[in-house]
This record gives sequence, structure tokens and C-alpha cells, in this order.
Amino acid sequence: MDGDDERRKYCCDICKKSFSRRGNLTTHKCISTGEKPYYCDICGKSFTVKSKKPYHCNICGKSFAVNSTFTAHKRIHTGEKPYHCDICGKTFSQRNDLIHHKRIHTGEKPYQCDICGRSFALNDTLIKHKLIHTGEETHP
Repeated sequence: MDGDDERRKYCCDICKKSFSRRGNLTTHKCISTGEKPYYCDICGKSFTVKSKKPYHCNICGKSFAVNSTFTAHKRIHTGEKPYHCDICGKTFSQRNDLIHHKRIHTGEKPYQCDICGRSFALNDTLIKHKLIHTGEETHP
């Protein structure tokens, strides 16, 4: 067996497609046959791939496709704020909130209006600002 054959040693007995990992072959077979072996007790749905099974919040019932998003969501309920500003000590539950907050201290304004050149700390603020140029919003 040469190197390429060794890397693709798991072969589908139905279509003859080969895979380097057994898990990839298993997923391929489930997709091909329509089998959904991963059942969720909470929502009652079945999934072809284990990674598609959602994460459910047992407090509010919201569902999340990605574990890291679910982990961040849970902090709403627990009040956990693991992100600390090393300048003023303020704490945040979300990493991005800390990043945005630090711009108060640094004065960083990375988002610039391509029409008038004005800069903003947050992209959302720039988007709202641009409405002034299109006539959709008046100056405050």
C-alpha cells in the first residue's frame, strides 16, 4: 500500500468512496442512507452528525448550534463575568464586550467612514452614522 492508499483506508461498500478516518466514513454512510442515529431528548429531533445536535439551555429553552456560543449564553443566567479590564477593573461576561470597552481607555477607533473620514470605536456606530449620508437619519 502506498502513502495515499494508507491515508484512505476506510472505503464505503455502497459507492466505493474512500476516507482517511472511520468517523468520516460513518458520517458519509449516515448521510447516504438518511440514517439519523443522534437523538436529542430535549427537542425530539434526530441528527445525522453528532456535531449538529444542538445545545439546549435548561433555564430559558434557547438552543445553540455551537458549544462556545452556548457557554457564553449561560453567563446571562449565572451572572459570571470572567473578562476583566486591567485598566479600570470593570468586568464583562463576553470577551468582545471587554475588547470594545478597552477602546474607551486607548482611544482606538478602527472603523472609519469612507464618505467623511470620521472614525468610530464600534462598527455598529459607523453603520448608524452612515445613515446620515444616505438621508435615512438626521444628525442627532
